[in-house]
Amino acid sequence: MKARRATISRKTAETRISVQLGLDGKGKSRIRTGIPFFDHMLTLFAKHAVVDLQLRCDGDLEVDAHHTVEDCGIALGQAFAIALGDKHGIRRYGSGFHPKNPFTGEAYVPMDECLARCVVDFGGRPHLVWRGLDKFSHKKISAAEKKQDASSAFRFGLAREFFQAFANEARCNLHLELLYGDEPHHIVEALFKAFARAVDAARRHDPRIAGVLPSTKGKL
Repeated sequence: MKARRATISRKTAETRISVQLGLDGKGKSRIRTGIPFFDHMLTLFAKHAVVDLQLRCDGDLEVDAHHTVEDCGIALGQAFAIALGDKHGIRRYGSGFHPKNPFTGEAYVPMDECLARCVVDFGGRPHLVWRGLDKFSHKKISAAEKKQDASSAFRFGLAREFFQAFANEARCNLHLELLYGDEPHHIVEALFKAFARAVDAARRHDPRIAGVLPSTKGKL
């Protein structure tokens, strides 16, 4: 089977990004965005999605982190769109937990007091649902928090911008929900891990439908 890979080079006045993605990987990564907490999130994404990912971004961090985070989502989404190719034989939704519905592509990930859920469909229709996080999206961060906690400085609003950009460019339905939890680092990490596990399930080949498009429309 041909390896599913993609290389992206994206340059704007705000960011310069290079991405190398291997969908059929081992979870290896080399990430450098200039935002250590974001590097951590992308590293664990690659690990738990079991994809190989090299990503470097030189962004205008002197302005703020917004352009870097959003543009990395754009570039990674573009890489997934290319690497998935014509999508013949993929599970599309992945492998779920309910025995009566084995094609539900969802993943629940706990992290201490937090529980996050992600559902993904690489069906060609971009849409993000972001639930349970509105009260955190524009939370005011004190100067003390910025010094003490990189995840607080990262802000939940930035996480949403990343996932929105990814959904737009990968052309997928992406539903993310915080079921409960309140510690900033735990929340963001649980979201990225749930995202990784859902993507891992959805991008796999299903031997029962080898060479077949997982759609009744004839096109994704």
